[in-house]
Amino acid sequence: MARRTYTTELGCIACEELDDFGAGNEGWLVDNPNLLCALDSHSLALANRSVILVLGWVGSDGYQVKIKPSDLSPIEAEYISALEWLVLDEIKVILAGTSCGYLLIYSLSGDLILKQMIHPARILKIRVRGLKRDLSYGSSYEEVSIVMPGVIARIEGSDIQNTLRKWFRESNARIWDPKSSSRDMEDSGNSFETLAYQVWNVSKYSACADAAIIGVMPPPLMELQSSERYFCAVTVGEDAVISAFRLSEDKSRSLVGAILSKVVPVTFSTIASFSKMIWQSDPKTSKKPDTKGQAFARASLLTCLKDHPRKGEKLTLSPSGTLAVITDSLGRILLLDTQALVVVRLWKGYRDANCLFMEMLVNRDTASSSSIDYEPEKKDYCLCLAIHAPKMGIVEIWQMRTGRRLRTIRCAKGSKLLQPSSRFGSSMASPYVPLEVFLLNGDSGQISILNRTLS
Repeated sequence: MARRTYTTELGCIACEELDDFGAGNEGWLVDNPNLLCALDSHSLALANRSVILVLGWVGSDGYQVKIKPSDLSPIEAEYISALEWLVLDEIKVILAGTSCGYLLIYSLSGDLILKQMIHPARILKIRVRGLKRDLSYGSSYEEVSIVMPGVIARIEGSDIQNTLRKWFRESNARIWDPKSSSRDMEDSGNSFETLAYQVWNVSKYSACADAAIIGVMPPPLMELQSSERYFCAVTVGEDAVISAFRLSEDKSRSLVGAILSKVVPVTFSTIASFSKMIWQSDPKTSKKPDTKGQAFARASLLTCLKDHPRKGEKLTLSPSGTLAVITDSLGRILLLDTQALVVVRLWKGYRDANCLFMEMLVNRDTASSSSIDYEPEKKDYCLCLAIHAPKMGIVEIWQMRTGRRLRTIRCAKGSKLLQPSSRFGSSMASPYVPLEVFLLNGDSGQISILNRTLS
């Protein structure tokens, strides 16, 4: 009887450049806290404090790109503390966060697209969410959220898309027009492209270890109604295992504050444009980027769960945002219903676990019997949770919300579960792409995908 295989090998990432990241040493991929990994469908990005390495394996010739940020502050010992991909149609960039609170965006050719101060604190995580449709409001919901100790920031998906498209459009124009390239080089020190964003203080009890913005939520019953949106955020940390906050876009709900927030920026922009037109011959009068960060908007505590001495460590969000998985310091895994803010399931005995949501093909037999060329749809998949327990050397797959354990997969020591971030600009008419989970073996360099079928 043939042995069942639950994974499919895709390729190997082994190369000489990985020596700088500790490859060849036992446990190099999982034991180094400064080593960051981010996965795209055909590429892997690694970062080790001051170097970013991009590797390709599937559908490519094994290309390699090394990015060395040149403007990390040596005085403050600034280093890369967060890493993520952002994919928008044909555009693919690397998002990096630093220990001093800067967001860096790099193209795959190593060009710095944007550097912006978010908040003067270490960036712990960058989350990219690209949903085709927000289930509660019927509108597109795409964002980039940035997590820092006790702080969470949000960038609207449309804003970052416009910035990227503008940069790539101008970059292509410079290739065909050398004169414009020289002019842009002269003006590059005077023009600073920035992204609009909101930032909230969520350190009600202590600095959070991880956080995520769940989605849009209705305003409070007694709140003054306006066109501004409210978001729900869930945080995990030392003092409170789970906390939930209502985030307001407004810094102030007063009429004067609303008028100032709308009128002052427009007035200042008009004056700045007029002054630039008059003194355009002086290239040294332009303002440098603000390094102080932005004022906090209002965050209201909704609920919290305290369970001393347990501490929340990591948080993983489902594709729709209706479920979240939290791991704690004592080996417990909590499944949270983010709409009701209630824990609906619990696992014990999984120390240092890593959890990722994935989709399994449960209606495969029914779908294949109707047509040979049948393409599985969303209804053919069920949401599952992949739990990597490194102490036991296994990956378990559980059906959500209350389903059974579907399978157990043995994995080598020093392996790591990875998942591509969601893509921007996906259309409702495009073929459905299920949520996939990959397994990277640090010792051999082999990368595999967990099979989606139950057979």
